[in-house]
Amino acid sequence: METKTVDARGFSCPQPVVMTKKVLDKLSGGRVEVLVDTVTSRENVLRFGRNAGWKGDFEETENGFKVVLEK
Repeated sequence: METKTVDARGFSCPQPVVMTKKVLDKLSGGRVEVLVDTVTSRENVLRFGRNAGWKGDFEETENGFKVVLEK
């Protein structure tokens, strides 16, 4: 399974969600990792992904969070 990575660190909402949407719109399934650096961005990307039918989880990194969306 191919993994796509979206580096949304340094962007404030809603930009991380917009960046994630552009990638998810091109995929019917797979794994997308979204790098964010705020709790707000993490929660918004997770909510968006789940509402779009993707399973979502996250892990903390030294620079913020990695949100993992899979379908």
